[in-house]
Amino acid sequence: MPSPHGPPELKHLDHVLVTALAIKRRIAGLGDQLNAEYASKDMMVVAIVNGALIFTADLLRSLRSPLRLDCLRASSYHAGTKATGEPRIVDQMKLDVRGQHVLLVDDILDTGKTLAAVACLIKTKGAASVKTCVLLDKKARRMVPFEADYVGFEIPNEFVVGYGLDFNERYRNLPCIGVLKPKYYAG
Repeated sequence: MPSPHGPPELKHLDHVLVTALAIKRRIAGLGDQLNAEYASKDMMVVAIVNGALIFTADLLRSLRSPLRLDCLRASSYHAGTKATGEPRIVDQMKLDVRGQHVLLVDDILDTGKTLAAVACLIKTKGAASVKTCVLLDKKARRMVPFEADYVGFEIPNEFVVGYGLDFNERYRNLPCIGVLKPKYYAG
């Protein structure tokens, strides 16, 4: 029987970095910023899944502009804890971005390679504008000169999971962002 206190994996966290309440409040703030930015524009939201799935769903509920949604899969972790090599675009978008005001949404801006590559791809496909929104920004690991236009939280260089972020596809369902105990990923 599931615990009434949340998923059992919460005990795998060394500590909580961002609470569920803080996430909810910050998404409302990001929604306000985006509503002001896109007040007179139709927007197209492109989410990088799987990681940005939960963040994108909650963010979409705070937006008032007419929008279309598409997703793509990109990966630079390949089943590890550190980004390896160049990002791979595993699954392309289905909608045409030509002439669209695109908001690219991701869970975390880490090395910057994935977000920079996807933003460049969308620009080359003829988008009218491309802005980026990330839940987490880990500046300490940046390897390319790239900054997101909208950031939920800046975090230290720790291995985080929860609220869509994973280790080997686990922990995505945690309601908060937490630092995973090394014994659950080192080995």
